[in-house]
Amino acid sequence: MPSHFLPEAYFNGAFVRFESANVSVATHALQYGTAVFGGIRGYRDASAERINLFRLDEHCRRFLRSAALLKIRLPVDAAGLQRIAVELTARNAPTGDVYLRPFAYKAGFDLTPTLDGVEDGFAMYQLALGDYYAPRGLSVCVSSWQRVSDLAIPARGKISGAYVNSALAKDDAAAQGFDEAILLNVRGKVSEGSAANLFLVRGVLVSPPTTADILEGITRRTVLELAGALGLAVQEREIDRSELYAADELFFCGTGAQITPIVAVDRRPIGTGEPGPTTVRLRQWFLQIVRGEVSEYRHWLTPVPVGAASRASG
Repeated sequence: MPSHFLPEAYFNGAFVRFESANVSVATHALQYGTAVFGGIRGYRDASAERINLFRLDEHCRRFLRSAALLKIRLPVDAAGLQRIAVELTARNAPTGDVYLRPFAYKAGFDLTPTLDGVEDGFAMYQLALGDYYAPRGLSVCVSSWQRVSDLAIPARGKISGAYVNSALAKDDAAAQGFDEAILLNVRGKVSEGSAANLFLVRGVLVSPPTTADILEGITRRTVLELAGALGLAVQEREIDRSELYAADELFFCGTGAQITPIVAVDRRPIGTGEPGPTTVRLRQWFLQIVRGEVSEYRHWLTPVPVGAASRASG
C-alpha cells in the first residue's frame, strides 16, 4: 500500500483494509467512466486533538447529486455518508491533514455503455494530504483543450469519465513547463483549471458564473462568503481570455487547491508577479478557519477526536 493512503477504507458496506477494497477489471465504471467521486478535506485542529472535516454536509449532498446524474443509487443518505466519513477518520486516527474520497460507481460487468439496470457500488477511502499546490504561486497556461460542455458531460457533477479532459489539459501544460492549465469553454470564455475553480481581482473579485461549464465548487462558495464578510465587492460573470492577462491577481480554489495564487499566465506576470494582497488575505483567513481558530465559522467544521486522549479512551 502506498504510504500516503491510510489503513482502512469503507467498501461494500463494511470497513476493510484499504488493500482489500478492489474491483474487477471488467467493472463497468472502469470500462466506461461511469462513476462519480467527491473530495473532502480534513484538517488537523489547532488543538492537535481532532481532525476538522470541512463543510462535510455540503460535500455529501453534492456527492449525492453527482450520483443521481448517473442514476447511481447509494445505500445511505447524506447523514449516512457523514457517519461513514467520521467513523473512517476516527478508525484511521490520522496525525496530520487528510483527504477523503467517496466514490460511487456502476459495479456491474455489463458490456454496454448504459446506466439503467447496471449494479451500483460505493466506497470511501482516505489519504494523507498537505498542500496540493506549492503556495508560492503557480505559472499556468491557457490550454488548447476546451472544457467539456455541460451538454456533453454535466459539469456540475464530479463524474470520473469527464476528468480525462482535465488530465489532457494538465499533462499538456506540464509538458510545456507550466504548473497548471486554465480551460476555456465552448464560447471561448474562461471556465476553470484542470481541477479547481478560478477567481481574478480587477478592482473587484470576479468568478466565472456557474453557467460557464464549471463545477459548483464548495470552496468557491466559501470564498464568495468570506469575500462578503470582508466587504469585498464580488461579480459572477463571463471572463475573456485577455482579461486574465490584465488581472491584478488570480487564484485557484478547491478542496485540493485550497486557495492558491497564480503569478503568471502564458508566461505573462500577473500584477507584480507575486501573490497579491487579496489572495494572501483570503488564504490566511481560510487556513485559520479550517483549523478551528475562528469561532464564527466553526459551524463549517465537523470535528473528529483523534488525539492522545481519544486513542487512550478507545
